[in-house]
Amino acid sequence: MSNPPHVTGVDLLTLHTLRCIGFVELDRLAEATGMSEPDVESELIDLAVAGLVTRTPGVFGGWGLTEAGRAADAEWVSAELDAAGTRETVTRAYDGFLVLNPELLDLCTAWQMRSVDGVVVPNEHDDPAYDARVLDRFADLHRRAEAACADLYAAMLRFRRYRTRLADALARAEAGALEYVTDDLASYHAVWFQLHEDLLVTLGIPRH
Repeated sequence: MSNPPHVTGVDLLTLHTLRCIGFVELDRLAEATGMSEPDVESELIDLAVAGLVTRTPGVFGGWGLTEAGRAADAEWVSAELDAAGTRETVTRAYDGFLVLNPELLDLCTAWQMRSVDGVVVPNEHDDPAYDARVLDRFADLHRRAEAACADLYAAMLRFRRYRTRLADALARAEAGALEYVTDDLASYHAVWFQLHEDLLVTLGIPRH
């Protein structure tokens, strides 16, 4: 499949970001790409004209991929991987990511729940010392994730946005914006999930 008319490589990067995030509104997609909302909206219009994305209006509306969009994205990332000769690099990063992923999930659980007098209860974030310990563990995980993905970030430009977003989410949480651990749409957990999805999509591995 060749690129549809009027769809550029930049447009396809927007398409791919939407593929990894899922159904989403403009502001969140702009944050994920690091582009301005007007620029992203312009590209989404091009993609919609090409039949690759569609917008559902309303309070709970947003942008999503069509079946043609998913097919175009799959072809694009496969061609990109082959052209760049980076399949081995992405595979190594994915293997390293998989080692860390269970720990990330455990840390998210530790952030959301805690044991009080032997009873597991929701973490109300009223114990700064407990939260600080969990955040220290997130920071340690982040350093190891940086090392695992260093070659990936160096080899493929589009993956570097995850590096920026993960670091930003952790910094915000450490500065007191606790929602950036698991609760915000740009939280560490949300960006980690998108990076996981991107690695799967890039390597053509279905999510189970």
